[in-house]
Amino acid sequence: MTLYAADKLIAQARILAAEYRRTMGKPLPGISNEIAEHDAVKLLELAPRPEGEGGYDAIDPARGDKRIQIKSRTIFDESKSGQRLGQLKMDKDWDSVLLVLMDENYEPYEIYEAERDDILEFMDKSSSSRAKRGAMSVSRFKIIGRLAWTRENGLEPEVWDNQAG
Repeated sequence: MTLYAADKLIAQARILAAEYRRTMGKPLPGISNEIAEHDAVKLLELAPRPEGEGGYDAIDPARGDKRIQIKSRTIFDESKSGQRLGQLKMDKDWDSVLLVLMDENYEPYEIYEAERDDILEFMDKSSSSRAKRGAMSVSRFKIIGRLAWTRENGLEPEVWDNQAG
């Protein structure tokens, strides 16, 4: 499949997912993470994980093949607090996690990255059993991580140096 075909399919998936939610009143299961993985790979110039590998979703060749787990959260109502990430795969081999935040049209507006060591430190210090299992809120992830990309500015150069080398 060509890159153009994948981009076209993802654009159609965004429309379908948004329309499904408006019509059915609930999100279409599984679609947001597929869209987020595509967007993160494209926007941050990553490579999809090699076939047969598990525990992470992409690698960053510009940063020594860093293994990256990708999570997503579609924010339908900014005023609602308590948005949560899906559980992190703490038993797998990965180096960092990207959180792709998307609007009600499934378009990305911010991407944050948190390093494994920073997440582990939070889990160790936390008294929450949820945190110990690798679950956390979007707001906590934003505190632990750093902004890597925004819709307005693109890559944040002081944080995401994907051109080094």
